[in-house]
Amino acid sequence: MNNSNETLLRFITCGSVDDGKSTLIGRILFDTKTLFEDKLNSLENESKKYGTTGENLDLALLVDGLQSEREQGITIDVAYLFFNSKRRKYIIADTPGHEQYTRNMATGASSADVAIILIDARKGVLSQTKRHAYICNLLGVKHVIVAINKMDIVDFSQAVFEKIKSDFDNEISLKLDFKDLKFIPISALNGDNVVDRSLNTSWYFGDTLLDMLDSIELKSDYDKRFRFSVQYVNRPNLNFRGFCGTISGGEIKAGESIIVLPSGKKSTIKEIIPPQAAKNPIDFQDKTFGVNDSITITTVDEVDISRGDMIVKEDELPHIDECLKAKIIWMSEERMQVNKKYLFKLGMQTTSGIFQKIEHKIDVNNYKEMESSELELNDIALCDIAFDKKIIFDLYRENRFSGSFIVIDKITNNTLGAGMIEGLSHKIGKKSEFSEFEVELNALIRRHFPHWESKVIS
Repeated sequence: MNNSNETLLRFITCGSVDDGKSTLIGRILFDTKTLFEDKLNSLENESKKYGTTGENLDLALLVDGLQSEREQGITIDVAYLFFNSKRRKYIIADTPGHEQYTRNMATGASSADVAIILIDARKGVLSQTKRHAYICNLLGVKHVIVAINKMDIVDFSQAVFEKIKSDFDNEISLKLDFKDLKFIPISALNGDNVVDRSLNTSWYFGDTLLDMLDSIELKSDYDKRFRFSVQYVNRPNLNFRGFCGTISGGEIKAGESIIVLPSGKKSTIKEIIPPQAAKNPIDFQDKTFGVNDSITITTVDEVDISRGDMIVKEDELPHIDECLKAKIIWMSEERMQVNKKYLFKLGMQTTSGIFQKIEHKIDVNNYKEMESSELELNDIALCDIAFDKKIIFDLYRENRFSGSFIVIDKITNNTLGAGMIEGLSHKIGKKSEFSEFEVELNALIRRHFPHWESKVIS
């Protein structure tokens, strides 16, 4: 593993309402001495005004930045925070527990390497615990830490801890596919087993929460095949044309052959220019670039490349099709309707399409499949989708970026849902792209002018 200054880990805190997510993050920041003195002074004042912990510091206020969050003592929006341990750097996403804001939790989980699922020791496993666990699994989060919180309220009972652990295993983990699962008893309010080991849990022999995070070995879940979506064409003068974007899969270096999709044009990488090259371009001439590197590519040939095109290697082609199957998380109070036109944004590609069929919906209480004809807020389902044109994609399990999309309302431009591509599909009851009038007109023309070449589909 690289040292801490070179290793970045993104983790999300999730779970049900009032399980202590914001307090836990505040405790981590406080105990790792990440806070400056002015922030501590502000926290003291805010704790007196909004705090829910009596005379003590309300550490949740470090995270809950919205006025409504502070007044209600809940998390509404996703809050991103940064801190360093002795071993690595961290980006934390604190997400809301309320069912109403599940879409915000899914947003935070979409880029997370690790999920910390909190459970209130008094309440045990709840429906929202199961929903958040399922979404983490669906979004490809392989490392999960189940933090059983508020152990101080149940007198640090080992029996309570073991019961919740057993329930989580039986009701959740045995039905999902987490690569790495750990359990830990904590008190976020008092700091037990968060950064420092607690004397109150002499029966627990595992690591502290921070030690668990520090020790996680991150292996890239991204596809090894090269994927580069063009975000911007840089043309500062007549002598330079570069294609800017971020690598979402595989590796590339100057001199390698590439193919541009959807045109299929071939060329060779002439030069790769990272942002740092402005200082010393010679240092990057022979460098290999990989996932998450933001670069500018130039090609040997004058190839027509536009925003939204995907650059890949010739022997590492993605899928190109107009129909697919995808797991959908519906994020809008407006119900999803089969055969209604929506916009779909896949990376830099945007196209219209319809949901042809809902194959099944997931009951988050038991993960069983249910029949459904429409989706409501927070529903999760497997759907068949047909686009108006062929699009370029990978399966989500192979590449998070090129295997996912969002659903957009064509009129309001609101984001309605998110999708993770599971596989290929086929068109169900394909309808003509032309109106009934055009079809009748075409038939009339063919009948009276049999040699007429009409563009209308036969």
